[in-house]
Amino acid sequence: MYRLLLVVGIPVLAVAAAAAMYLSRPAPPKKEQINLDPVVEVFELEAMTAQFEVQSQGTVRPRTETILSSEISGTITTISPKFVAGGVFSANEVLMRIDPVNYLAAVEQAEAVLNQRQIEFDGASKLRLQGYRAESELASAAAALATAKAELSRANRNLERTYIRLPYEGMVRSKEADLGQFVNPGTRLGVTFATDFAEVRLPLTDRDLAFVELPRATSKDASGPTVRLSSIQKGQPVDWQAQIVRSEGVVDEASRVTYAVARIADPYFLHSEGASLPMGTFVSAIIEGASADNVIQISRQYVRGSDEIVLVDDNNKLDVRRVNIIRADADFIYVNAGVESGERILATALPAPVNGMSVRIAGEQSIKASATASPAAVGE
Repeated sequence: MYRLLLVVGIPVLAVAAAAAMYLSRPAPPKKEQINLDPVVEVFELEAMTAQFEVQSQGTVRPRTETILSSEISGTITTISPKFVAGGVFSANEVLMRIDPVNYLAAVEQAEAVLNQRQIEFDGASKLRLQGYRAESELASAAAALATAKAELSRANRNLERTYIRLPYEGMVRSKEADLGQFVNPGTRLGVTFATDFAEVRLPLTDRDLAFVELPRATSKDASGPTVRLSSIQKGQPVDWQAQIVRSEGVVDEASRVTYAVARIADPYFLHSEGASLPMGTFVSAIIEGASADNVIQISRQYVRGSDEIVLVDDNNKLDVRRVNIIRADADFIYVNAGVESGERILATALPAPVNGMSVRIAGEQSIKASATASPAAVGE
């Protein structure tokens, strides 16, 4: 019996001791659950009224440019000191004189012939009234008088052509004839241009034209949008104000662009104060464009691909969405569909954002921790 109790009792006591030890073991320490969702920053999108600007560039050209040519033959006897490259002249100022001796003689000869023809006509008229001359003889005298008047007019015109002058205030681009040179009709004397206006041809794509109101060819009012021209002079940026006055009305077959023409008054500032805008200057142009309501401006750094952005919904989950871009520049895109004002856009770069991915918003975690902490802990 004793042996039986030992055989049975020892295992029972061992099991009981093991159970007591198991039940009396201390509870394992509880570890705080760590949320591994990435912490990101967001900002709310807001609708706005956008005033668009269209950028272009071009070269400054004169509105009026003249290739001077001689209309008569002769030797150049006088040249104005202003008739040099870069020389500025006034309207109707004599720039050059061709030897007028032969043309003065032609005027005197034409005047003498005209006086003779006038006398002949007056005599034929009196004799006709007295019945001594036929009507045909009077008509012949009248024709001779008219021819003499025309010859005198031509001689005076040729004499006037010995003066080389222009009907506008301008500047000499190049001088191609000089003192003592014999010229014939058609000989090039130089190139000049007017300084009242300068123009810049600005290429615009079809997409640019959607945001620029160009003057219509049939419109009497040729005023278009304002333009800010800019260039670098002496190492410093300089701006000028211009205005679109017309478009060339055709699409360039090679580049598929339409040219708008911007005009600037008094580019050399001969009658006002300001930095001159020399012909041939390459300028950048910012054209005042149309405005659009209820569009959302988004920085380009938040755009994935060509037209995707990543939003964060109310449940802090990612929403990759395509949007409709109506305009884009170097810094921003402008969206009118695909996203609403008040939605939150992801401002933190994630390696591979996917739809439904959970994130934590920076700032919200600290607010929640403060709200759940005990007053003592907060005070501490």
